[in-house]
Amino acid sequence: MKIQDILDVLEAWAPRAYAEDFDNTGLLVGDAHQDCTGALITLDTLPETISEAQAKGCNLIISFHPIIFKGLKRLTGANYVEQTVMEAIRNNFCIYALHTALDNHWEGVSYGIAQRLQLEHPKILVPQNNTLKKLTTYVPQSQAADLLEALYQAGAGQIGAYDRCSFSAQGVGSFRGNDTTSPQIGQAGQDEQVAETQLQLVYKKHREGAVLKALFNQHPYEEVAYEITAIDNPNQTIGMGMIGTLQKPMAPEDFLTWVQKQMKTGPIRHSALPKKNIQKVAVLGGSGSFAIAQAKGQGADAYLTADLKYHEFFQGNDHFLLADIGHYESEQFTKNLILDFLNKKIPNFAFALARSTNPVNYF
Repeated sequence: MKIQDILDVLEAWAPRAYAEDFDNTGLLVGDAHQDCTGALITLDTLPETISEAQAKGCNLIISFHPIIFKGLKRLTGANYVEQTVMEAIRNNFCIYALHTALDNHWEGVSYGIAQRLQLEHPKILVPQNNTLKKLTTYVPQSQAADLLEALYQAGAGQIGAYDRCSFSAQGVGSFRGNDTTSPQIGQAGQDEQVAETQLQLVYKKHREGAVLKALFNQHPYEEVAYEITAIDNPNQTIGMGMIGTLQKPMAPEDFLTWVQKQMKTGPIRHSALPKKNIQKVAVLGGSGSFAIAQAKGQGADAYLTADLKYHEFFQGNDHFLLADIGHYESEQFTKNLILDFLNKKIPNFAFALARSTNPVNYF
């Protein structure tokens, strides 16, 4: 198996189209056209991660965090980033990073936290905008069903938990081709009118190539009439964080104990304990202070995340608990999430989990 074969599976699962603009995802180092001897899955890529991959016979490192984030101007080994990249190049390794492409996935990092806390009825906390488009096209009525099926198969017509969604309207299309055309219906130079069906379907932006390919391959006309419209609707299945409800209300102290147990974490930094039970809970793996207002606005009793600053804890109150369990602690099970997915998609292949890369220690 080529390394690119594995990367194709990862990108179909967590498309880079939904990574945040500030991020650096995808293949960061290496030649993906070489054979893959094994893949090491890690939260971070460090010099010791390269050594671990080498010891385990892996030449592909699948990392959640990107080792190259702000860019490199030189490779001299002056810091751990440069050392890591140099070691990867020296050993002909590939490094691939998912980061916010997986953060924004419906069953990504925050969904994993929601599952561990056994939250019911989870939904996206901060839906991502500008990820949906709408295709409008016109086709002879007798061939509308075949075109519609081809568009469905290409990924069009998915709205939330529903698929095969479309709108059809009947009408009359008119056209005339010049002497350079070879129309499927009628003759060049003559006015033509055809009973047509107007089709409208919504699709996720990363599916655009496949949707347009299906449109052009299946449509009978020499010149296909179509329109693509950007939709401002929030995407219900792509975005940061999750919000759901506990199976039963918990006192704040019991909730924090539950979080420690389920997330396998030590002491939790938190705001003053609310004077009410906790039931509706928002979660966001990694640095999540930007979503405090969304958690409050959606009626969360508690918001679980990481990297909160001193003054941000003042946003907790008698009805709202802020809990910071630590960056590594909130994302530590992401490795298992990636491993489980790959084992299902590519069984009987050599995937391995890396050792802990948590840089934070407690005395």
